[in-house]
Amino acid sequence: MKKILNTFLPLYATTLLMLLGSGLLTTYVSLRLAHEEVSGVLIGAITAAHYVGLVIGGKVGHNLIARVGHIRAYVSCAGIITASVIGHGLTDMIPLWVFLRLIIGLCMMCQYMVLESWLNDQAESSQRGVIFGFYMVATYLGLSGGQVLLTLQSGFGVSSLLIVALCFALCLVPIALTTRTHVQAMSPAPMELGYFIRTIPKLLSTTLVTGMAIGAFYGLAPVYASSKGFSTDQTGLFMSLTIFAGLVSQFPLSWLSDRYDRQRLLFFISVLFAVSALPLVLLPNLTFSWLLGIAFVASMMQFSLYPLQVALANDQVAAERRVSLTACLLMAFGIGASMGPLAVGALMQPLGSNMLYLSFILCALVIAALSYTAKQVPLPTTEVPLPHVVMPESLATSPLGAALNPSIEEEVIQASMVNNDDDAETTDKQPA
Repeated sequence: MKKILNTFLPLYATTLLMLLGSGLLTTYVSLRLAHEEVSGVLIGAITAAHYVGLVIGGKVGHNLIARVGHIRAYVSCAGIITASVIGHGLTDMIPLWVFLRLIIGLCMMCQYMVLESWLNDQAESSQRGVIFGFYMVATYLGLSGGQVLLTLQSGFGVSSLLIVALCFALCLVPIALTTRTHVQAMSPAPMELGYFIRTIPKLLSTTLVTGMAIGAFYGLAPVYASSKGFSTDQTGLFMSLTIFAGLVSQFPLSWLSDRYDRQRLLFFISVLFAVSALPLVLLPNLTFSWLLGIAFVASMMQFSLYPLQVALANDQVAAERRVSLTACLLMAFGIGASMGPLAVGALMQPLGSNMLYLSFILCALVIAALSYTAKQVPLPTTEVPLPHVVMPESLATSPLGAALNPSIEEEVIQASMVNNDDDAETTDKQPA
């Protein structure tokens, strides 16, 4: 373990600093706009723009990394993000903020791709679980720590934006100084959306709905807390603990996922998500302590959904299709995460902040209904179900999630590439 930390500490430190800035920026923007009484639709649009940028960045990032390399791609994106963050302090024009959030989302996707492909390339199969476990911890600590930084600020001046810019500037240092620069070039994942729509349509649908719930949470949970009359310190604590709940839930989830039927487990977790969110809709006058405790439990259920859906989907797909599967799951999640803040923001404006958790209940019930009626598709080969792999939130929007699964043997992917090369050579040798 000491060797792993010594080897990958620069990448973990970079991840922590990057997510500190991202976590603080997301909550700060939502709180500032709510304080200025901007409509929920516009707040949702800014959050949606971030996720649209993440989806677009999946393609842009691959081309950028292939062209200039990992370090140059990361440095250039960090510089653009830093300038975009400062741009929030130079203007109050909401349309420009929407554009800036889209650019930040796009560049952050490129950064995720650099970090995760780098880790995956350097990780040995026997250590990959531990290596990405530390990466997950750095991710959640960064997102939670960003909320703690918010509690140290007073008001909604530019000082918070300067701290965000500082984090994104400092995250350049560890990765720029690392000596591990020999990273293999990335290979694009094929898209077989039509095949998966025919094979696992309900799983794709539940993934989209999960994206709606999580996208709405990150964009509108600060607005929900602010509408309850919480101070900035209390709102920061609320966001910090509810995000940290995602880390807490992953370890019992991975234990349960490997021992019980995952289809049933998805059903029960979605039902528990709906039940745990219900008091936050029906009891509007809860004290801060009670609200925090209930929201913590609800977030544990919420952040358990996507990793379980990924594990369940991989159980039902042959090894050679799993990279393509991940690309399709991430696309479904990203579309949902773009739709969720817009739809829920439009409801919160006339009907009140409790619509946030009511929307979570509706999403959970839809997931429960789809998972209850879904038929378990048998494995197309004699493979046994894959062990559950804990995935951080960032992987929900990264195109490299499948590659982080230690059960996907590198030999399978390499063999597929070799076969494609052999086919191409055979074609070239045939007479015209």
